[in-house]
Amino acid sequence: MAVLISRRALGVAAALTALFALAGCDRVSGLAGVAGSGGKSSFKAIDITGADYGRELSLTDTEGRRRTLADFRGKIVVLFFGFTHCPDVCPTTMVELAEAKRQLGADGDRIQGIFVTIDPERDTPELLKAYVSNFDPSFVALRGDADETKKAAREFKVFYAKVPGKTPDSYTMDHTAGSYVIDAQGRLRLFTRYGSGVQALVDDLKLLLAEAKAG
Repeated sequence: MAVLISRRALGVAAALTALFALAGCDRVSGLAGVAGSGGKSSFKAIDITGADYGRELSLTDTEGRRRTLADFRGKIVVLFFGFTHCPDVCPTTMVELAEAKRQLGADGDRIQGIFVTIDPERDTPELLKAYVSNFDPSFVALRGDADETKKAAREFKVFYAKVPGKTPDSYTMDHTAGSYVIDAQGRLRLFTRYGSGVQALVDDLKLLLAEAKAG
């Protein structure tokens, strides 16, 4: 059941409900929940292990190559849907991911950041490459045409919508303000809410890295 709430109302969710934050440049709302593992979790983020979505992704990288989640098997993937003209949520999220990767030291090489644009109209491959490289040279940016973007967002239950500006080119985008974490076996595991902070992300990534090493 979808529940629209404000950022201030984001709080404790039911055991099987994860509240997603929707972020635009000027406003943040909340949206709906999805079932996760249902059990007690030691993760700081929302544990959605066993979710029946977020299994497929097929988009083009900035070099024109078609990429899928299978390409990153063996690494912990942190996947974020955003746009380069976003002034706050997107750059903050990418900065925090880059810092978390740095804090992990050598294990940071096993973390793969992926930025999926929800604004292919403005986000050209050249712009996306420069954007993600500014945060970490290992980060990958993916884009598709309008239909491919809708398909990818739908697969990961990501909301986005264009918000008109004063001119045709000055529009902004409302979008889900959170990241997905996919384990080394390619399974969707966590939803990290915007504003959770670097340390929470580092702690969760350490747990997933330990799982991968043990497995």
